[in-house]
Amino acid sequence: MTQDSISITGLGILCAIGNDADSVLDSLRKGVSGIHRMRYLSSKHDDLPVGEVQLSEDQMKAILGIDNPKPMSRTTLMGAIAIRQALQHAGIEDVTGKRVVLINGTTVGGMDLTEKYFQQMKTDDSLLDLPQGNECGKSTVEMAELAGVGTARTCTISTACSSALNSIILGCEMLRADDADIVIAGGSEALSKFHLNGFNTLMILDKQPCRPFDATRAGLNLGEGAAFVVLEKNPVRSLAYVSGYGNRCDAFHQTASSENGEGAYLAMTEALNMAGLKPSDIQYVNAHGTGTPNNDVSESQALKRVFAEKMPYVSSTKSFTGHTTSASGSIETAICILAMQNDFVPANLGWTLQSEGCITPCLGLSGVQLDNVLCNSFGFGGNDSSLVISKKAHSATSHDCPCYEYVTASHITLSAEDDLKSLKEFISPMESRRMGTLMKAAHLSALRALKEAGIECPDAIVTATAKGMFSTSIQFLEDIHANDEELLKPTLFMQSTHNTISSAIAIRTGCHGYNITYSHSDDSFKWAMYDASRLIRTGKARSVLVGFYDESTPLFDSFDERAGRKPSEPLHAESLVLIRQ
Repeated sequence: MTQDSISITGLGILCAIGNDADSVLDSLRKGVSGIHRMRYLSSKHDDLPVGEVQLSEDQMKAILGIDNPKPMSRTTLMGAIAIRQALQHAGIEDVTGKRVVLINGTTVGGMDLTEKYFQQMKTDDSLLDLPQGNECGKSTVEMAELAGVGTARTCTISTACSSALNSIILGCEMLRADDADIVIAGGSEALSKFHLNGFNTLMILDKQPCRPFDATRAGLNLGEGAAFVVLEKNPVRSLAYVSGYGNRCDAFHQTASSENGEGAYLAMTEALNMAGLKPSDIQYVNAHGTGTPNNDVSESQALKRVFAEKMPYVSSTKSFTGHTTSASGSIETAICILAMQNDFVPANLGWTLQSEGCITPCLGLSGVQLDNVLCNSFGFGGNDSSLVISKKAHSATSHDCPCYEYVTASHITLSAEDDLKSLKEFISPMESRRMGTLMKAAHLSALRALKEAGIECPDAIVTATAKGMFSTSIQFLEDIHANDEELLKPTLFMQSTHNTISSAIAIRTGCHGYNITYSHSDDSFKWAMYDASRLIRTGKARSVLVGFYDESTPLFDSFDERAGRKPSEPLHAESLVLIRQ
């Protein structure tokens, strides 16, 4: 049995080395990095080099034809530009009558806008419609409207730095299931004080341009940008083909990778198996390669496990763009396609000294035929994803099984009124003291649901949340303002990503399987159920833990009341287990 080829028919990209595909290609070929002193983000830590898109918000508005003084997030503006570019590149002018889906990967959402006007929002009612912290779904809907595909079905995935690659994976799955005609998938992420200070508290930002895999590497440089690809099933024209992909969880730590890179190894192996390719069929790997001591060794070990003595060319292009976090997977997918089309391997800039335990990266090659490339994207919580992109369509073996049904084995819902002290049945009081209320409720509902279903470790974990660990994120934002970007708590930032809960439960249960978090406002749960049932239906999982976790904060409740909106529930933790019949 073979599966239909998924084609990439268009791409759009803007990042620190260019505002379109041609300029990005030119910078890659010339080895010109876009990492410089920050220009558009105003921060006390302006000594930290970053990879900024070289456009102001007003310039981006002009590109999009927006004549409106209303403040807009760079996340939204960059995303809309990249989507327009991708559609134009694919030659799609009219989507009337087509089932179009836009899938966006982001974590900060409109945080750059919220933090800029945070204090004013407390008194100025005209600003109450701005994003609430790192609210993600709103930015995706705005991108669709600005890009001219406002009628598209929209979805937002938030799995930290693997978000955009997971968006492409979901898009391919939707096309294979005949749930869409055209999918626009990728990610967009703006630099913000929030995640600049957050990464700084973890002490993994380098004050020099990053040097992935180098013995002297000292950390990463943050970047921003957006990239989207147009995915279609068996079109006449194709830039490249998505041959295979894998999403697996390291299940090790919230911000560190395991020594042997288990999650990365599993993701790469799954992608190769799906593509029907041997490791020796891969000519180039675009590594996640952040430049942190931990990531580069862990990824190197995973690469050595996959490729053994026949290592393909490997490089990290974050030395060009900076780490664009949630957008990195799609930006690097676009870079891989440009490299394939133009027969070159992008350089791993800054590398000079071999590091013990690390692979030896490629310093750039031209005239190299790339038939199959592997793109890695790894996020906080060990959310590891890999994508195989090929120059030609492969008749890969389908791992889909006959259509299965599922039953709901257990369903546990908790609210603010429930007693969370019974969490001690599963977690020690000492450990639970370090958890916020939402984390406690999520664990209690999830572990109860699994116990009732008679399952210790599910095959997959699918989570829905509109705003993630909201109180934690807002507290970190408050601290940034109150402390002038000084003396901030790394724990708050570590727990601020939307997939914190999903990854924490994976670590707790030892689940190395598929792991994803949807953060698309009120539709988050619908998307989570769609994906979970897909896993069951296609035989890719026998059991799936599905969670819907959200909370509100008094501050934003007051904003909602002033704006005439219904405040959110103080706390909601709903977990169910789907079992294949």
